[in-house]
Amino acid sequence: MATTTPTQGAYSPPPGGSGTASKERSAWRSRLWRFDDKASPYAYIAPFFLIFGAFGLYPLLYTGWIALHRVEMTSLDQSEWVGFENFTRILQDSEFWTAVSNTFVIGVISTVPQLLVALGLAHLLNYKLRASTFWRTLILTPYATSVATAALVFALVFRADGGMLNWVLHFFGAPSDTDWGNGHWTSKIAISIIVIWRWTGYNALIYLAAMQAVPTDLYEAASIDGATRWQQFRKVTIPSLRPTILFTIVISTIGSMQLFGEPLLLQGGTLGAVGGSDHQYETLSIYLYNYGWKLGHLGPAAAVAWAMLVLLLLIALINWIISRFVRKSAAV
Repeated sequence: MATTTPTQGAYSPPPGGSGTASKERSAWRSRLWRFDDKASPYAYIAPFFLIFGAFGLYPLLYTGWIALHRVEMTSLDQSEWVGFENFTRILQDSEFWTAVSNTFVIGVISTVPQLLVALGLAHLLNYKLRASTFWRTLILTPYATSVATAALVFALVFRADGGMLNWVLHFFGAPSDTDWGNGHWTSKIAISIIVIWRWTGYNALIYLAAMQAVPTDLYEAASIDGATRWQQFRKVTIPSLRPTILFTIVISTIGSMQLFGEPLLLQGGTLGAVGGSDHQYETLSIYLYNYGWKLGHLGPAAAVAWAMLVLLLLIALINWIISRFVRKSAAV
């Protein structure tokens, strides 16, 4: 009787089969690695573009669509194509140009002192001080305060009857009956003071971070050449901070164009005082708010929003031209 081994009659893979499978797995891993290498960067930046598309690009395009239609707050489901009629309407409105003028004036008288004071504070904090962390935290405290809280507190300070500022002026023998909220220039000054108080510390810390990145060798070389601290500040610190200063100018300009909370709450947010009784401190954001939410005309309000965008682009272009001119002058 013939005997068989356990392996007799069993299936055996063809010669080289395991090697072929190994090559296929290696090729699959290679293709997967190449796909991951090419697709990973897009996957990493995809969340930003998704969020920007949902909360940035789509609202911008939708606002442009509304600006070309007649849409009322009371009937959002009904719209009528009017073309550029909304843009013509606001450009022919004297109140719009008053708001542009107010926005520009408040922006200048709040941005220039704010950045100069921030630069000086950063220069002082750049030296070795006791409790430097405490001082840096202290100057940032106003920025951490909400705009509503700051504006309402300053509304009490600038009150015509019983306001703290008028009380201080009376204490020093100065005229103490100034109606800060209803004056054409006093209202702008009051709003500018609120903006300066809130944003000076923020810009000072930006300048301080830029100052600490300046190589100490430059200061040592300037000191050896006999430069005083003031000369070092003008000849070393300021040129090194030029990109940072340009950045803060652009950011402050954008902030001044979007100024809303401070003028809205200057007189305690009372209805009818939005922008002032004679529009003396009505900014573009307040003008947009009055059109869109108080009057309910969303078409002109959207046109104002696009006009603000165009003005910001023009200001950014002017800043870019000036910065290029300054860089060329410095290179020469």
